[in-house]
Amino acid sequence: MAVDIYLTFNGNCREAVEFYTEVFETEKPNIMTFGDQSPNPEYPLPEEAKNLIMHTRLAIEGSTVMFSDTFPGSPFTLGNNISLAYQCTEVKKLQTIYEKLKKGGTVGMELQETFWANLYGSITDKFGVIWQLSVNKELAAY
Repeated sequence: MAVDIYLTFNGNCREAVEFYTEVFETEKPNIMTFGDQSPNPEYPLPEEAKNLIMHTRLAIEGSTVMFSDTFPGSPFTLGNNISLAYQCTEVKKLQTIYEKLKKGGTVGMELQETFWANLYGSITDKFGVIWQLSVNKELAAY
């Protein structure tokens, strides 16, 4: 599988995705908003987050570019809003990569099951590169 680019926006992701869809003449993407996820009483969703984009993707000339908005209150720094998304089909392989990237880095989210992936975690490695690591539910091999 390829390593994909992940772009994060500060509330204007929908506008950016619509722009890039037009520029690169791609199909209109499926968009998942923060409001689309199942409510969790332990973490109530602020009203201003409900229509923000949690995840979408465009196929641009054979590459996948993924997009999201930051969650309200989360830090956003223009220039640091790009990460690399590594998707794997093997849980053990992803765990090994995660442990290696963690050395000298900073964990953003520990590897864990989410509603969109068997395993997902994020790390800023020792060089300042942000990695989003996941095993896709449909492709998972143990």
